[in-house]
Order: sequence, then structure tokens, then C-alpha cells
Amino acid sequence: MAQYFSVHPENPQPRLLKQAVALLDQGGVLAVPTDSSYSLVCHLDDKSAVDAVRRIRGLDDKQLLALICRDLSELASYARVDNAQYRLLKLGTPGPFTFVLEASKEVPRRVSHPQRKTIGLRVPENRVLLDLLELHGGPLLATTLILPGETDPLNDPEEIRDRLEKQVAGVIEAGACPLEPTTVVDLTTSPPEVLRRGRGDPATLGL
Repeated sequence: MAQYFSVHPENPQPRLLKQAVALLDQGGVLAVPTDSSYSLVCHLDDKSAVDAVRRIRGLDDKQLLALICRDLSELASYARVDNAQYRLLKLGTPGPFTFVLEASKEVPRRVSHPQRKTIGLRVPENRVLLDLLELHGGPLLATTLILPGETDPLNDPEEIRDRLEKQVAGVIEAGACPLEPTTVVDLTTSPPEVLRRGRGDPATLGL
């Protein structure tokens, strides 16, 4: 059964987050709050955990998962970023944007786009998730927690535990999320292209 961690949204208890990180290190999938909606996260280098995330979501291997990073410098080590792209990244991080960039060699081939070799990356503006990433010591693979056949993400952590208690290792509860997806911006095109409008305002990036 999934472990349930109730943490303070602004001052999350390190003891509880360390227990959640231990589940990730054991190959578990977590349901976590973000600055857009609840997401599923797992260890970047654990193939079985990545497969489990795809199975829960009903995704095939052609659908991109995003990489959630602690800060811009960590993001830049997992993508090829030129000066113009970096300026836009500085404007949109941390925040509710997902940026599509060319993946660096640090990204396992199985999680980048099979044809384009791109990856979606973001730096969230959520204290709980940022503290979790800090304790984990690296980025996490993530996808919005929308179950197959549904259009809206799950936003009630108790419902998430009830519906996914045998599929996730843990649920972190820190209050409701905004329930609006990230804005997805493709920085591999010139000019950059807004692929999905969400919570992040493209005008912040001058788009």
C-alpha cells in the first residue's frame, strides 16, 4: 500500500521527505504536488520505474516525459542550450513552464524523443518538490497525473492514494495544486513555438 506523507506546503518536514526519497531510491513511483498539478515522478536511471510511470498513465514510449530539475544550472547539464535559449530559460524558471530542448548525453536514450532526441525540462516553483529534489540530489522524471481515459489531472491526494495505492510507492500531500498544466515551449525551433498554453504566460518570455 502506498505510503502517505502529509507535509507543510511552505516548510516541509525533511524527515518525511527523506522517507519519500528512500522510496524513489528503491525504484518507487511517487505522486507529488507541483506548481501546476499533481505529477508522477521517478528516478531518471531506473528503467522499471519509468515503465511503471508509463503504465499508470497509459503512455507509449513515444510520448515524452519531462525532467524536473532543481535549478537552471542543473537543467543546462541535461540539454544543449545556446545563449538565446538560456535567456528565455532565465525568464521562465522557476515557474509553470516546460521547455523542449535538445537532450544532452546525460539523458538516457530511452527517455528522450526517439526521432528528435529532445527532452522536456522544467524547474518548478513549489517548495515541497524543490526540497524533495534537493534531498534526492538530482532531477526526476515526471508526467502530469492524468489517468487513462480521463481529461483532468487528479488533485485530491487522498483520492490519488485510494485509486493508485497498489501502483505508487507514496503520495505527498501538501494541499491542492492550481490544476492548470504547464505552458510547453519548444526552444528547438526559431522562433520558439508555444506547443501548449497553460499556467505560464508566454508574454513572460516575450512570446
